[in-house]
Amino acid sequence: MVIAVDGPSGSGKSSVCRAAASELGAAYLDTGAMYRAATWYCLQQEVGLDDHDAVEVAVEELPLNISTNPDHQVITVGQADVTEAIRDASISENVSAVATNPKARALLIASQRGIIDREGFIVAEGRDITTVVAPDAQVRVLLTASAEARLRRRGAQLGGTQDAEALKRQVLDRDTKDSAASNFTEAADGVAVLDSSDLSFQETVDSLISRVQLAQGART
Repeated sequence: MVIAVDGPSGSGKSSVCRAAASELGAAYLDTGAMYRAATWYCLQQEVGLDDHDAVEVAVEELPLNISTNPDHQVITVGQADVTEAIRDASISENVSAVATNPKARALLIASQRGIIDREGFIVAEGRDITTVVAPDAQVRVLLTASAEARLRRRGAQLGGTQDAEALKRQVLDRDTKDSAASNFTEAADGVAVLDSSDLSFQETVDSLISRVQLAQGART
């Protein structure tokens, strides 16, 4: 079974999906981390992010390894452990340049599909999982929240190190840029909406799990 979850920045996709995968005993794929790792690599290689062809070449040669264990996420690029580095504000503010590069995106989507096919029972989250990467997933959910809730959560996630303008760039402005490549603010046909604005973290996890269990019951 494939559980596909999309949503905007700060909606809680990563933490909710990781927790749900752990409780379900499923694999977990953070596709956003793949775009972040690609961005980190481009910056390390001093690739101009506005040079589409150079970015494509960098992504094609990207020596990326991403774990699918929801309880132990490790992301490496070559010999470098970038698990923490890709969460840096500089990555958040530049990742859209890679995410909206059509050829680079196609390469990463192919890799994501390969991981999903290999794992079989997996919770995959991102921005176009329900519509492009895994449109035939048995469970398809758009996880969303109000702008206020998303800004508050991202600020807490970053430990209060970012001011209001920096948070806006990393959350709202990034969503505006990324929406040029995929629509993750409105649910496509057949995609259920899970609004977590007024839900606790565990309530949101439980709601996602209940949808999976319902789908599992329908298959038996």
